[in-house]
Amino acid sequence: MLERGGSAADAAVAANAVLAVTSPHLCGLGGDLFALVHDGTGAPAALNASGRSGSGADPERLRAEGHDRMPHHHDIRSVPVPGCADGWLALHGRYGRLPLTEVLAPAIGHARDGFPASPLMVPGLATVGPLCEDFATARSAGDLIRRPGVARALEALADGRDGFYLGEFGKGLLAIGGGEYSEDDLAAGNAEWVDPLRARVFGHDVWTMPPNSQGYLLLLALGIAEGLDLPADPADPLWAHLLVEAARMAGHDRLDVLFEGASVDAVLDSADARRALIDPSARATVQDLAADGDTTYLCAVDGDGMGVSLIQSNASGFGSLIFEPSTGINLHNRGIGFSLIPGHPAEYGPRRRPPHTLVPALVTRPDGSLRSVVGTMGGDAQPQVLLQVLTRLLVHNRTPGEAVGAPRWRLAGQGTGFDTWRAPDQVVVEVEEGGPWSEGLRERGHPVGAMPYGSAFGHAHLIDVLPSGVLAGAADPRSIIGAAAGL
Repeated sequence: MLERGGSAADAAVAANAVLAVTSPHLCGLGGDLFALVHDGTGAPAALNASGRSGSGADPERLRAEGHDRMPHHHDIRSVPVPGCADGWLALHGRYGRLPLTEVLAPAIGHARDGFPASPLMVPGLATVGPLCEDFATARSAGDLIRRPGVARALEALADGRDGFYLGEFGKGLLAIGGGEYSEDDLAAGNAEWVDPLRARVFGHDVWTMPPNSQGYLLLLALGIAEGLDLPADPADPLWAHLLVEAARMAGHDRLDVLFEGASVDAVLDSADARRALIDPSARATVQDLAADGDTTYLCAVDGDGMGVSLIQSNASGFGSLIFEPSTGINLHNRGIGFSLIPGHPAEYGPRRRPPHTLVPALVTRPDGSLRSVVGTMGGDAQPQVLLQVLTRLLVHNRTPGEAVGAPRWRLAGQGTGFDTWRAPDQVVVEVEEGGPWSEGLRERGHPVGAMPYGSAFGHAHLIDVLPSGVLAGAADPRSIIGAAAGL
């Protein structure tokens, strides 16, 4: 799209659309989207394209069935109306240069003509093959997969929003919804331009999404870290300990403070108080202080300096493991972020957005010019991964390749990748194989697990605009699929 004269927004939408076809285990038309766009100087534009639960959402019914958490798989009630398509339309409508039909054409071609199954998709094919005929005959990497229903849905979207949300896909969603959705729910747009969150740290402004995104955790952890005496060498176990504690101090009360419409100004202003609780020599107890994920991240910068930081997800793997039967579009399970505690501000209910793990990030210089677009997949760990990448980039002056390619740690909960903060004093610091910090972390009281690299540590990507104007980019070298490319 850039070669054809398109904008960074055209490139981002086109790339995301292709991935929505070819990587349904990570993202797709049945999921949600957030994006930051920097076009000139000053604050970026922030796009929240996360869907809302249907009008029929009934928390009492779930509680009566014995649920104390939202169902993870095979339950339509954990499927808010997908916002991805609305996000593409909003992003293209405001910043696109090429016709939408041209932007979506590569994705339509892959869906109609077929694409080879990727190695990363193969482990899930045995599970989803019986659920959707598109995947029934694929067994191994390289097997051809065709998704004709997705091609039709994309063609309908290229003709306008109603063709998708009120057309074949929307009618199928209503049919399987069992009263969860109404036609009015599908007619209502999911994309909204909102004010981004900002923190001035390490001589730069770091921007991200406001709630219902957990993006504030990145800014708060960076604000806590800025006042710490970080070692000059990131290989020092003290470096990992201090950043782990910054992440824990930032996130221990997330379940209480993150919900749609939440104001996190007071939380962000608490960086000094939370930092004061960090002991360089020992792990703190945070429980009493409070009153795996599968995602696609991509970024683009064009020749005119527009930068797009876009993240799009099904929540976990193929999402809810529910497929709209007519188009074969798999539906996310982002509703797992809702609470079933009566009266909780994030309680599941009609027409509500759930708390989201997705955290796109963008960095500007003090003069307002674009410095970096950066992001990662990784469920609850996304702010922790970005904390490490941005600290290496902004504090230690590492190149994009060094910042992205260095070993990482993450905080691990009880197993889903979305439960880190249910028991913040029980989380384990998982250290990527090759990370140099394990023994030093144990000495400071952290439960530590050594793990081979996997998606739980994130697939980070970064484009850096150097002072000369030259672009430097890196995709995670350890991911099975990922790329950094330029003209």
